[in-house]
Amino acid sequence: MQEYVERIALCIARGKVNRAAPYPPDMKGQDGADEVAADALKNGLQAGALLEGCMQGMDRVGKNFSEGKAAVTNLVISAAAMNAVLKHIKPFLESGEVKRKGVFVLGTVSGDLHDIGKNLVSMIVTGGGFEVIDLGVDVPTSKFLDAIAQHPGCIVGLSALLTITMPSMEKSVRAIKEKYPATKIMVGGAPITQDFCGRIGADFTSHNPHEAVEYLNGIAV
Repeated sequence: MQEYVERIALCIARGKVNRAAPYPPDMKGQDGADEVAADALKNGLQAGALLEGCMQGMDRVGKNFSEGKAAVTNLVISAAAMNAVLKHIKPFLESGEVKRKGVFVLGTVSGDLHDIGKNLVSMIVTGGGFEVIDLGVDVPTSKFLDAIAQHPGCIVGLSALLTITMPSMEKSVRAIKEKYPATKIMVGGAPITQDFCGRIGADFTSHNPHEAVEYLNGIAV
């Protein structure tokens, strides 16, 4: 059964979605994440083991990305392969049979409509075994607060791609910390620096999605 876990991890790391997918060229015509996941469940592999395969695969491609050995396109293709597996284990996740590591509430701050970076982090964090609540873009402070109330103990991620929306990020972070001081907050985006992160009271920042997952793993309960 461990062979299935390794095959899932390989398909995700290489971005092999299904048998019909032409990428990667050296795996053309081979079963992809979709077929392997279906076959694994049919043969009695637990859904939790498939999720472990997803985590291993996304960890590999995330490390390659952090070391400059993979591009954003590789992350996107790997995420597509991961989603092909999640399609099969979604019923087990919804029933609670497969436990998530925690809940990650994510959104682009008010006034900012950029979502590429946010979506990338969402993909990697999902593959890392967390339930992601994606609030979308142009998210007001009140919406972040409502989401935290609905998901006690969650970790929050705020994204800003414009310097002019950094004040919105600061406003949201300060409001969250005032109402929910124990909530861990991760911030990110092109203009966000470590100094700004500390100054507004956030707990972590990184321009590397793999490091974001490592941080989440370190504080997940």
